[in-house]
Amino acid sequence: MATSDEPRLHLGLPMWANTDWRGGLYPRHAKAATFLADYARFFSSVEGNTTFYSGVPREATVAGWARQAPAYFRFCFKLPARLTHEKRLVAIDEELAAFLASLAPLEDRLGPLMIQLPRDFGSDELPRLADVLERWPRNIPCAVEVRASEFFHKGSAEQQLNRLLISHGVDRVMLDVRPLFSTPAGNDPRLLKAQGEKPRRPLHVLSTGERPIVRFIGHLDTAINQRYFAAWIERLVLWIKQGKTPYLFVHTPDNRHAPELARALTSRLPAGILEAPGAYPGERQATLF
Repeated sequence: MATSDEPRLHLGLPMWANTDWRGGLYPRHAKAATFLADYARFFSSVEGNTTFYSGVPREATVAGWARQAPAYFRFCFKLPARLTHEKRLVAIDEELAAFLASLAPLEDRLGPLMIQLPRDFGSDELPRLADVLERWPRNIPCAVEVRASEFFHKGSAEQQLNRLLISHGVDRVMLDVRPLFSTPAGNDPRLLKAQGEKPRRPLHVLSTGERPIVRFIGHLDTAINQRYFAAWIERLVLWIKQGKTPYLFVHTPDNRHAPELARALTSRLPAGILEAPGAYPGERQATLF
């Protein structure tokens, strides 16, 4: 991975703090305190789901992230659920300002911060989103993920949403759940849990800003993942030719094998787009025994 110039494609996973990745992405006895630094050796971005659940991070925590993350790295944190799901973007100015202020030490390493909206946040509430985007700081990229079904029917609601995002240069997050739902879950607890949590929505490929975000939700079957990823190769290349900076976040049903899937998918990209990760430290370590 390049460590000076900003990568043309940012590759990442849903998080960096995953103890399941010891013995693979991380050395077998890696300490949690080094996870981010180790992760950033192979990936240039991260979704940062932690803020969705835990809210405003502590000052000392952010300072630690700032020390470990290299200049090319991009954090794509989600707005806290309290703002998006509990308050539904109503009267959030002070809390949003506090959240953004807490991330100030990372300002030069912030990718699009994601506003993930509830499944029942529909077109009647778009004025709330419009108000937030009107006040959004111009120096911080932003992306929006919608889940209400009316935004996936190519009707007036979706047109209204897309016009709003385009007018503000805000990206619409593209959630690709086709691999995940390509087969019944059967009795596999991993598929059952993932299919229960992720919204089953059609994939609408549309870049409304300069930093298109793809969240690729993989299956347990490698062949299925490769089949659905094939069309993304051409699209990622096109966006880069257009001068855009795409983000690709790779998930698996329980995320245990997300690092391996990310490597397998990106190994198919053309030369110069992104160098796929090689053997991870834990894998190299395993060959010694």
